[in-house]
Amino acid sequence: MQPRDLSDHVAYEAGRGIEEVARELGRDPSEFVKLASNENPHGPSPAAAVAIRETASSVSSYPKAAHADLTSAVADRWDVTDEQVWLANGGDGAIDYLHRAVIEPGDTVLVPSPGFAYYGMSSRYHHGDVREYELSKDDDFAQNAETVLEAYNGDRLVFVTSPHNPTGSTMPLAEVERLADETDDETLVVVDEAYGEFADRDSAIALLEGRDGFDARDDVAVLRTFSKAYGLAGVRLGYAVVPDEWADAYARVNTPFAASELACRAGLAAIDDEEHVERTVETARDARAYMREQIDSHVWESEGNFALVDVGDAAAVAEEMQERGIIVRDCSSFGLPGCIRITCGTEEETEQAVATLNDVLDDLGLETDEADDPDAEVADQ
Repeated sequence: MQPRDLSDHVAYEAGRGIEEVARELGRDPSEFVKLASNENPHGPSPAAAVAIRETASSVSSYPKAAHADLTSAVADRWDVTDEQVWLANGGDGAIDYLHRAVIEPGDTVLVPSPGFAYYGMSSRYHHGDVREYELSKDDDFAQNAETVLEAYNGDRLVFVTSPHNPTGSTMPLAEVERLADETDDETLVVVDEAYGEFADRDSAIALLEGRDGFDARDDVAVLRTFSKAYGLAGVRLGYAVVPDEWADAYARVNTPFAASELACRAGLAAIDDEEHVERTVETARDARAYMREQIDSHVWESEGNFALVDVGDAAAVAEEMQERGIIVRDCSSFGLPGCIRITCGTEEETEQAVATLNDVLDDLGLETDEADDPDAEVADQ
């Protein structure tokens, strides 16, 4: 007995953890700073941490009430109906739900390249085919409707990541609207806003609800997560906001109790912890600016809690930085073998990462001519 043919599937490659690296190198975990997974440097919302402790004694019960309460709180946050909020086990769980609700075997899904690998992975799990549109390094990974439409061919789902991982670029809402206008009636445009809190832009939820001068739409869905700005990556909590017409679909595609009791209670506490989110966003904004100003290589502008850096040889740089105690993301798995991604850390962590990177670039002879001009264009390497 064997599983079905999984030869077209690849395992998700996550950023390396401190314990994993420390074991591999035979060193103490305290020697390392991890800036590889876009986690919150301030940890979870303090209110959420209290809620998790207080909820621990009740995890023997299914989270029916907590699930309903959090759904209502998220709906209030975005001024949508409860039925439009699909809670999930992380943002990737919400991606799975949308595939379950939309994809028939053989349908195609259009995803960005570079981009989040799980879009394609989920499509293949649900017997869909994956097609790609390219965000160009030469164009600073700019996102607009035309780039997507040039590759579009009647695909059932079209994914837009805004802010985009790993580049930090965004797509203006007017461009999302144009994309939805110029794709087929049966195409759903999914805007992944996992890093939305860090961007100085309105959410695409405005397109669903007909706000801010936009017409209300039934062909756009938005993904959000508690993993980043709220610091709850470890409890796995995300959600989709879908068109009002989709009200009946959630009950037919979700797993029983889509988010755990701990996750729901943590989310209920975190969603009102504005102070923690504001602090987190301010830290990311300062860290992005510092990296662009101080790194001796090209750093792309970012509206996420990370920065993409052109280093020439990502594998060599990431390995050497790891040896020196800073864990960053080698972006070869994104199809960017010349780039690393650095998560925005605390002020101390960011300064340490920048100093280490500059030393590594110097020691490896990988400086670029654009070191003194963060706005200069960098050729492919």
